[in-house]
Amino acid sequence: MNTPVNIEALEHLSLEERAMLLRVARAAIDRGLASRQPPEVEVAAFPPALREVAATFVTLKLDGELRGCIGTLEARDPLILDVALHAYAAAFDDPRFLPVRRDEFERLDISVSVLTRPEPLKVSNQAELLEQLRPGRDGLILDYPGHRATFLPAVWKDLPDPLRFVRNLKRKAGLTESFWSPQLRFLRYGSESFDEHDLAPAA
Repeated sequence: MNTPVNIEALEHLSLEERAMLLRVARAAIDRGLASRQPPEVEVAAFPPALREVAATFVTLKLDGELRGCIGTLEARDPLILDVALHAYAAAFDDPRFLPVRRDEFERLDISVSVLTRPEPLKVSNQAELLEQLRPGRDGLILDYPGHRATFLPAVWKDLPDPLRFVRNLKRKAGLTESFWSPQLRFLRYGSESFDEHDLAPAA
């Protein structure tokens, strides 16, 4: 069974390898604008670190506002391919937004998040959950029969209070803010996130 890479496995991603991921993400969107075809990636042409199986999310922002975000919590594909597919999906298949337009392309900010392996949290009530959460560090998965949602660690920037973080995650999953059940499961994970601004040369 494939699992997301551990955080240690991210340490060997060089700046150039991260730049490759971002370039491939942008190229996937560019190709989609031209042909509305998903990206084709020659995985063997990339460094070994980018051929490792990993789980990723790709987030698009336009003028500072969310424009698309698609990813997976389960590692299925090589890192470079996973990023390309999710970049395309974030631009054209996110049901919350209309497809990205050509006139928006140059203004898009693209970020990539590579996830670590999710770890179950042993909690019996919301108070215990709030005690175990690490603001700014933890991504959180909510799993309940018929309902599933996640917040990446980056969401803490907008929801720094743990209670608001959890309540909004419940709403995202289609549950009420006060909902609790013994069947609720929570898993946390970390992520290594970077965007084009992080890798831009200093002026």
